[in-house]
Amino acid sequence: MKLRFLALLLLSLPAFAAKQEFNMRIHSEPPTLDWTLATDNVSITLLQNLMEGLAAYDKKLQPVPALASEWKVSKDGKTYTYKLRSGVVWSDGTPLTAQQFWDSWERLLNPATASEYAYFLFDVIGAKEYNEGKLKDASKLGFKAVDDKTFVVTLNKKAAYFPTIPTFAVTYPIRKDLIAKYGNKWTDPGKMASIGPFVLTEWKHDSKVVLSANPKYYGKKTTLERVNAYIVNEDTTAINMFESGTLQYVARLPSIEIDRLKTSPAYRNAPFLRGYYYGFNVNKAPFNDVRVRQAFAHAVDRAQIVQLLKGGQIPTTSWVPKGMPGYEPEVGLKFDLKKARALLAAAGYPEGKGFPKVTFMFDTRDDNKLIAERLQAMWKTNLGVDLRAQNEDWKVYLQRLKSDVPAMFRLGWGADYPDPDNFLNLFTSYSGNNHTQWVSKDYDALIEQAASESKPAKRIALYRDAQKILTEKDAVIIPLFIDSLNVLVSPAVKGLELNAMDQLHLKEVQIN
Repeated sequence: MKLRFLALLLLSLPAFAAKQEFNMRIHSEPPTLDWTLATDNVSITLLQNLMEGLAAYDKKLQPVPALASEWKVSKDGKTYTYKLRSGVVWSDGTPLTAQQFWDSWERLLNPATASEYAYFLFDVIGAKEYNEGKLKDASKLGFKAVDDKTFVVTLNKKAAYFPTIPTFAVTYPIRKDLIAKYGNKWTDPGKMASIGPFVLTEWKHDSKVVLSANPKYYGKKTTLERVNAYIVNEDTTAINMFESGTLQYVARLPSIEIDRLKTSPAYRNAPFLRGYYYGFNVNKAPFNDVRVRQAFAHAVDRAQIVQLLKGGQIPTTSWVPKGMPGYEPEVGLKFDLKKARALLAAAGYPEGKGFPKVTFMFDTRDDNKLIAERLQAMWKTNLGVDLRAQNEDWKVYLQRLKSDVPAMFRLGWGADYPDPDNFLNLFTSYSGNNHTQWVSKDYDALIEQAASESKPAKRIALYRDAQKILTEKDAVIIPLFIDSLNVLVSPAVKGLELNAMDQLHLKEVQIN
């Protein structure tokens, strides 16, 4: 009787009591899990679950304490004093200290590191000068570890968005002892120490990355035992794996499947603070002529692109996305064939005659290919120019953008913090993520002035002027659309919440 009762009891237990595994898709091999160097959404999504910063976002995307228990801001808005939580340790048992933040921020700014995100700290005293090699003494940087639990940051001037900066991956604390011990292998499983809700336990390159619950995490423990992040390059393959039950979460749904998937109870759609654009290398002919750039922008019918995608994307000619202060739908070069052809003719290519052979590039993905083919056809029909389209895998593509920027290239940008500064400082002359080679002192001055402007209306006006320079006067990029989140989530998954910054925090997830 006892054995029969035990058997019935085991059968009555919910399935997740036996196993809590979450199976998700990532669309490429993570280029790096070194958070000082990471720039792509695959790496950063994993890092957001392995690590934490001084602050994090709540459900309303407002910064709240994380590894810092609190922070105070001086009356002039220029000095931030962070108090670290007591009792926080890394996954290997090493205590968290303020010095680990100092080490991280100095490493981010050190020119030898060559981090593309160094400019994120340029509001800090001495940061820009140190990154440019003009300041040699790191002790003069505007941040210091006063003691083990106190980290103080001093800015050049008040920056309205600065409370959000310490939420981002590149500002996470770092372990110099592990870097010294393991060199470039310090992010490998078994060597990497974490301070977030998960630890890295497996990384089979080009196959999957495995995270496991961190037993030493200071916060509420996750119920998930394991996260399997499968590297699946092909969108259609990922959908097949979801429908067969192998995956429980798939983002980036291909447009050819959207209509069918919209009828599924697993389908979710949400706003997304992310822009999609084609950029020009302004130093490479023929795009070193602004008239050519303007002609190409005027020759694009963005409504066609959005109809092609079917996922609720919003066509745009401006850069700051809808849902964020500074969204200016009237800014930018609209679809206008008469202007496009006149500009190309003025540049010396009437009806496209004599236009040189140009290759434009994009990273391998089904939707990117569809968009590239449609653009290629538009420029052929509307301008009379024949362009070659070429694609590369994401990791290879990122390296190309660092070493040999194509004449024209595809990229996107999602919010690292929910402020227009995050989108517009991307194209400053000192931004490591500005691949256009474009330099404008007027643009830089507007962005810097807006950062410290306390009056919202004036700040938005400054950003409007900056967007006009970027998308109209100099036509450095062709914004195409504001993206949307289109994902599949298994009904068995509970606690997974979508947000406009596409931050996938898995510590609240449960499998029923």
